Amino acid sequence: MASVSVYNMEGKEVGTIDLNDAVFGVEVNEHLVHMAVVQHLANMRQGTQKAKTRAEVSGGGRKPWRQKGTGHARQGSTRAPQWKGGGVVFAPVPRDYSFKINRKEKRAALKSVLTSKVQGGNLIVLDELKLDGIKTKNFVAVMNNLKVQKGLVVIAENDTNVVMSARNLPDVNTAAANAINVYDILNAKTVVLTKDAVTKIEEVYA
Repeated sequence: MASVSVYNMEGKEVGTIDLNDAVFGVEVNEHLVHMAVVQHLANMRQGTQKAKTRAEVSGGGRKPWRQKGTGHARQGSTRAPQWKGGGVVFAPVPRDYSFKINRKEKRAALKSVLTSKVQGGNLIVLDELKLDGIKTKNFVAVMNNLKVQKGLVVIAENDTNVVMSARNLPDVNTAAANAINVYDILNAKTVVLTKDAVTKIEEVYA
């Protein structure tokens, strides 16, 4: 089992914790990680892009000039794609970009990125994260004590004080242990887990 240090909110080491190898010590599968990231980004796409084809733009009902004898190329409508104001060839239409990957593959990808953070020394365990109120300054102080700049803070359950205090920080995200995803973990330079969050993740994914 991998053993990592446990810190308090002042940034001082207060002990160690053994991480379950079934979650934090697996073989990293880059292919599954890539699939999980592509799926996450695809599922975030709105798919509301729309442009009009020549059948949908208004006007152009009359033939602009006779077929022969003018010296111009023959034209049937002023709303054909080659005309200004004409329709778009193969115009994009609203569509759903989302797709699914198997649950086992998604779990394996999540374990892979958690393992890579442990191996890279970019995972910090906090004994607890308790804030008296919603105060961004207090949350920033904790992050500074831990020397975390671009990070993901994972807590066991949704804590309004923590989530709201971190909401205005552009480089720090928060997530509940049961709502973490591969993209957010990869996107963070440092992952901060509370001890309760570690326990919950190991219960769910071990």
